[in-house]
Amino acid sequence: MSVLTRKTLKLLEGAEARLSDMRGLVGLDGFVDQIIRVVDKIQADGSVTYIADMPALARRIHAAAGKSVKFELSVQQTKLGGNGPIMANALAQFSLPITCLGNLSYNQELHPVFKPMESRCQIISMGETCYTNALEFNDGKIMLSRQEDTREITWDALKRAVGSRSLVQLFEQARLVALNNWTALPYMTAIWRRLQTEVCPRLSRMNRMLFIDLADPEFRLAKHIHGALKEISRFARWFDTTLGLNQKEAGEIGGVLGCKVRGKDRKFARTSAEMIRSKLKIQGVIVHATAFAAAASKTGSALVEGPFVAQPLISTGAGDHFNAGFALAGILGGDLEQRLQLGVATSGYYVRTAKSPSLPDIRRFLKKI
Repeated sequence: MSVLTRKTLKLLEGAEARLSDMRGLVGLDGFVDQIIRVVDKIQADGSVTYIADMPALARRIHAAAGKSVKFELSVQQTKLGGNGPIMANALAQFSLPITCLGNLSYNQELHPVFKPMESRCQIISMGETCYTNALEFNDGKIMLSRQEDTREITWDALKRAVGSRSLVQLFEQARLVALNNWTALPYMTAIWRRLQTEVCPRLSRMNRMLFIDLADPEFRLAKHIHGALKEISRFARWFDTTLGLNQKEAGEIGGVLGCKVRGKDRKFARTSAEMIRSKLKIQGVIVHATAFAAAASKTGSALVEGPFVAQPLISTGAGDHFNAGFALAGILGGDLEQRLQLGVATSGYYVRTAKSPSLPDIRRFLKKI
């Protein structure tokens, strides 16, 4: 067992009791995810094999250019989705009291996939849920989303769902706030601005963590990304603010900010985290990949190897579980390495089991890696 693993296990000692006095607030999206494998071959006995990786699918599509092609999709699982609900559910499994805000309804009632969360979270729905077909492969996933209803998520909808006084109370009580999936929510930047003018100035002085995951901003305009990044920087007045990115997103955000990063993989991740954090002047930036994760803070940077698995049982939601583990270690007072270690362990457990770990689960898992 490594020194870092021992330190992380030490951080988790008595965590249940400490977390019972804290609270998290997570939002603002909501999706129903169908986890899908693309069929490769059907055998004579009816057994099925699946296309293993994304290049193999790309070759099939490329070969069909100018013709046509058919794919059979096999739904493996239908589950709760969205960066907010997945992270909220993972944190609730860790025994952190959670309020989950988002578009979580179906015909004005809570959608059935979110109902199991009711026993673990306070749920506040702002509108009708969205849907994602997640095509999973051993080396990644293709997310096909129908998200028109995210246009319902506005400042006015937030106030209607919560009420202005309760909204301040929710933020006041929260030791951890996560506002995720900016890319899918066209009015998120406007919501951030209103939070900064109407809620944040009314908060008491307490050490609070804000976690933001933009979630693949490739199809948003550079000027809109710039606007979002400015608002993230402004949150640093009131919160210990962390921006979470995967490697692809780090390249895109670094490009928008004019960061010229040299090197690949681990060097790229660590250097990108350092440069983006410096540009935004926030407390932390994470860049995570399937096999490792890096992060930078005001005092330095770190990189931790993950418990990589070549054939994950599930990959959709892995990043959200990393975020949950990282944030949990943060509010427990962990240093940068401990936060990364708990992040990669939480993600590693999830992709192997398709389940969110409890604190006893993650302690046992840490002892094995």
